[in-house]
Amino acid sequence: MTFIVLDSLTAMREVLALPVAERAEAARPFLSEAAGMYRYFPGEPDVVELHHLGAGFRLDTDDARYLPALDRMADADVWGRVQSALDAALSLQLEATPGITVPEEIVVLIVLGNPADELFMDVSLGVSGNGSVTGYVWLNIWPSEENLARIEATAVHELNHNLRYANRVWDPATVTVGEHVVSEGLADAFARQLYGDLGYTRIGLASLADDAVFAKTVTGLDITGMQNFTAWVHGDAHARRYGTDPVGLPTGAGYSAGNRLVDAYLAATGKTAAEALLADREDVIRTALGSAG
Repeated sequence: MTFIVLDSLTAMREVLALPVAERAEAARPFLSEAAGMYRYFPGEPDVVELHHLGAGFRLDTDDARYLPALDRMADADVWGRVQSALDAALSLQLEATPGITVPEEIVVLIVLGNPADELFMDVSLGVSGNGSVTGYVWLNIWPSEENLARIEATAVHELNHNLRYANRVWDPATVTVGEHVVSEGLADAFARQLYGDLGYTRIGLASLADDAVFAKTVTGLDITGMQNFTAWVHGDAHARRYGTDPVGLPTGAGYSAGNRLVDAYLAATGKTAAEALLADREDVIRTALGSAG
């Protein structure tokens, strides 16, 4: 199995050296190297449009903050650290679950985030990722000190998703909020197994000890369909941005609830996060809520 960490640092620097009018077309080749992660989207997705939708740095606007931010990422050896972290995490996972299906390769695309996007910077805290589509990991980062410190944990969180869904079916129409919540808890627990408290997804920390948020999130675990996930997992601010109805939850509620459910499950079963990679969501939820009761 091979991780292909794309040299998006060089590509982004080359794009930003061009006039603004030429940047979008120049960026298409490197963005298209990870276009397979959009394979479940209807039609022919536009990688530039999706890059912007995901709060990647703007290709149609100049911003003096971009190049210094890339320099900070380079100085912090983000690409090398991600490569090393993924290699180490895969070894640990295979020791715990030697019989799992593993993709032949996982393409990793790291992009610079958009510092002018208030939701990304102030609500998402300048970091987002996607590892749910087998064979691809996408990391979008604004290089704050906190995000640079967590870069390894962020990468292995997404790897956990990638490996879970290389071995489990995710049907967008029937998958439950509970599956998404449990998967976030499992991914954070795996990152914490490797990196301690740095493994917590930052947006879930504020509500981690909030019993009312946990209780509210648990009421939505049986809701089906991916269209509901933004509200129940990411929270009201993200729901409003992406055109779904808020349900009265703060940012990261699904992450904090997922951590609590998974930690209770691991405590009850004696498993490590790596050993629990393919744990059934219903078993996790039943065990966790039973132990909580």
